[in-house]
Amino acid sequence: MPTRTLQIPTTDGQADAFAAFPDDDERHPGVLLYTDAFGVRPVLKEMARELAGHGYYVLVPNLYYRHGPAPVIELPEYIGEEIRPAVVAQLMPLLKDTAERVPHDADAYLRFLTTRSEVSAGPVAVIGYCIGAALALRTAAAYPGQVAAVAGFHPGFVVTDAPHSPHLLIPQLTAQVHLGLSDDIPSEAITELNQALDAAGLGHTTEIYPGTVHGFTMSDTEAFNPSALQRHWDRLLPLLDRTLADS
Repeated sequence: MPTRTLQIPTTDGQADAFAAFPDDDERHPGVLLYTDAFGVRPVLKEMARELAGHGYYVLVPNLYYRHGPAPVIELPEYIGEEIRPAVVAQLMPLLKDTAERVPHDADAYLRFLTTRSEVSAGPVAVIGYCIGAALALRTAAAYPGQVAAVAGFHPGFVVTDAPHSPHLLIPQLTAQVHLGLSDDIPSEAITELNQALDAAGLGHTTEIYPGTVHGFTMSDTEAFNPSALQRHWDRLLPLLDRTLADS
């Protein structure tokens, strides 16, 4: 599976990114993949390769590029519970800075995808994990004409008290949506998400993945749940096939 490390021009500089795509010299639908808070690392690159193997050009930007190339901090191969708080503490200030700049960065990422000779014309999909799910929703709301599908898994910070909370942006979406929720998400958040999606009249599914905790797709963390990871593929691939098949 061909892969590239790329530099994407943004209003704030150059964002490094990882891309994976089929090795067939044809054009394929584009997928913008937002990482979880731990950023671009081997497990995310492997997920991008897996997705590319199903016929997609997958772009995985470094969310923290303003602070240096990925990885912006030293990450262990396995992010166990004993080290997780220290890693999160290092990344949280960078994450807060990044979340506010998503619309500007997303414009650069989407423009980049539309100019690649390997990417077919038409809308793209945006998917995200953890905080990446919130970024995916914000991107789809900001660029509804360019995003046909949004998928978020074990989403974080999608229902908050902030005036620009992602769930409040749902009326601006036109994409089909799938949210794969961990079993520990507060029931009030699920209710608010479902109410917003129903009111928007979007094609959508929200599903609790049984027996999971936040982070269940990430094999380099203690939250990893192999059966839930497979369920995630079982939901994601049909969504992309339905929405991007004609791209």
